Amino acid sequence: MNPKSLAALTLAAAAVPLVSAGPIAYAICQTGCNSLAVVCYSAAGFTFGTVAAPAAPAAILACNAGLGLCMTACAATALIAPIP
Repeated sequence: MNPKSLAALTLAAAAVPLVSAGPIAYAICQTGCNSLAVVCYSAAGFTFGTVAAPAAPAAILACNAGLGLCMTACAATALIAPIP
């Protein structure tokens, strides 16, 4: 590679602004997960956030498991997505 091209490439790479991980994307993803959990609870005949864990029926436990998987997927994908 030509030294001038290498110098230009180095300067261009140094000028690129830093980005932070995607906290906004993560928040949007979590909101989507919570919306799906509300729909799941409603389909089971309950209101999200009002069922005590020890008394939760199987349908609610399944909703909670789905919510946990969704939140995990958000953390695994949205937090590593660079957003300037």
